[in-house]
Amino acid sequence: MHLQSTLRTLVLIALTALSVQAQTATKQNPPQLTTATPEAVGFSSERLNRLDGLIQSYIDKGAFPGASAIVVRDGKIVYYKAFGKSDLDTDKPLAKDAIYRIASMTKAITSLAVMMLHEEGKIMLDDPISKYIPEFAKPVVLDTFNEKDSTYTTVPAKREITVRHLLSHMSGINYNVIASDPRMRAIYTKAGAIPDAFVTQNYTLGQMVKQLAKQPLNHQPGEKWTYGLSIDVLGYLVEVVSGQSLSQFFEKRIFEPLGMKDTFFYLPDSKKGRLVKLYSEDKDKKLVKTSSLKTLPVDPDYPIMGAKTYYSGGGGLSSTAYDYAIFLQMLLNNGVYNGKRFLSRKSIDLFTQSNQTGTLFPDPGNYFSLGFQVVGEKGHNNDLNSIGTYSWGGAFSTHYIADPKERIAIVLMKQMWGTSYGGELDRKFDVLVYQALDD
Repeated sequence: MHLQSTLRTLVLIALTALSVQAQTATKQNPPQLTTATPEAVGFSSERLNRLDGLIQSYIDKGAFPGASAIVVRDGKIVYYKAFGKSDLDTDKPLAKDAIYRIASMTKAITSLAVMMLHEEGKIMLDDPISKYIPEFAKPVVLDTFNEKDSTYTTVPAKREITVRHLLSHMSGINYNVIASDPRMRAIYTKAGAIPDAFVTQNYTLGQMVKQLAKQPLNHQPGEKWTYGLSIDVLGYLVEVVSGQSLSQFFEKRIFEPLGMKDTFFYLPDSKKGRLVKLYSEDKDKKLVKTSSLKTLPVDPDYPIMGAKTYYSGGGGLSSTAYDYAIFLQMLLNNGVYNGKRFLSRKSIDLFTQSNQTGTLFPDPGNYFSLGFQVVGEKGHNNDLNSIGTYSWGGAFSTHYIADPKERIAIVLMKQMWGTSYGGELDRKFDVLVYQALDD
């Protein structure tokens, strides 16, 4: 018995040493995306394959034409597949490297750019945005509104909008077409030249932001969470501070060093054929191309037909599941990828984990950081995500999560504008990834 006990102790010591060595190696050489068997990083292949049937079941019932997905743990790709069609008219199969309009998944990349400039001492998070964009000086807040003619009265804001307010969507700036408050939609529409993100006209981001700055705020800065054009304002901030267009900054400072080769505001000619067609549901819930329904307030081919002058930091990018997984892996690596540091560990903590909204975030139990929805202690009770998992998605049915505790990144891409299925598949997909853990 004494010999067995000693052997068990020695085995435990050896396993602990190997674990420490593995953790040390990971810290010294943060993982880059490579392929591995699910079992190599603690997944069950059998259980992970349940994802195939889940996605196919939604395609079979006509929820969307196709979807691609990638699951990564410890930098190892354990699931990377595409299902269905890219174009129902031509019966074109969906490829794994298909390019999607990622809409609001753009926001996290713009927020990263802001955090990078913050680390360089070029901006402070509690600086008033008017320090860089003077048009935002002395903001006013909507008080009364006349529905008949869209006239309104205002009251002075109690404080200026800060960079932090913009990063956390606490600025009081709304959207236009997809505004949560119809009063703001009417005001923005009447003002003109305030697009939400998807632009084919010859606008510039600076023109939009300066026009937006003249409009009243939906509420006092810092007193409510409102999803809107805040990150587009930050995109222009990046342009002002860096002296580059947002597209140039992204390419030189983020995409090129990360190896994100398929992420653009406007696709080059060589990649246009990989853009997935955008679909909607008609009145009978049948899939039809959005362009035929005219339900989108802009040409859905904006990534290939746009004037190439408007760089929406809140929603203008197109990308692949693989490219976005690289971005998430860099975050999970505490800011390091391809041998290059993009953010410090401390900034990653602030960026992805800090509670900037208190109890004001509309999803009870969760909160919003400086770029993401984050699972809080109470939110954790609702599903299998770990506390601290951060996530978001895009208006065209794209979705991602990053779980620092389990070291998992998930990207699920579809292309639908409006769907009766909502985010149903996204939630089920996440659950089926977690149930496949086998360590």
